[in-house]
Amino acid sequence: MSHPDHFELFGLQPRFAIDPQALERAYRDVQARVHPDRFAAGTAAERRVAMQWATRANEAYTTLRSPQKRAAYLVERAGVPIEAETNTAMAPAFLMQQMEWREALDEAGGDAVALGDLRATMDEERRRLLAALGQAIDETHDYAQAASLVRQLMFVDRFASEIGVADEALHARQASA
Repeated sequence: MSHPDHFELFGLQPRFAIDPQALERAYRDVQARVHPDRFAAGTAAERRVAMQWATRANEAYTTLRSPQKRAAYLVERAGVPIEAETNTAMAPAFLMQQMEWREALDEAGGDAVALGDLRATMDEERRRLLAALGQAIDETHDYAQAASLVRQLMFVDRFASEIGVADEALHARQASA
């Protein structure tokens, strides 16, 4: 038996731009139909299948809810691998930008304002990448470009996490002082 893909499972169009409320409603509907509690009195096989479908629904929902994971899923669904671990080729301008951001983070150290500015820069870059992904996936169907954008988004999201860690360390130092 062939399993429906994540979008088919929820009855959604395979697009990057999705309605979060429609996704939530579809997820709840699927979960209501396959939740293992509904099959508590069923056979062991029925309970096992219900658990498998509930797990599938959870995985699909987690993937589609995250813009980064949704974009990667759509790109790979179109037959273009993301290759995040092996394909580190990026546009020279983005590589230069990464170096500047890293330098800014190193220089920010204990400066809450500088960390806040860097976080705002990452938020803006993330918005730009999400818009570019929407265009590449939904409008031009340029999945090779979208794969590159997904890798960039992965960097931005990781770097934003590093900024968060630096900010938490700064607050911890200030609280203990």
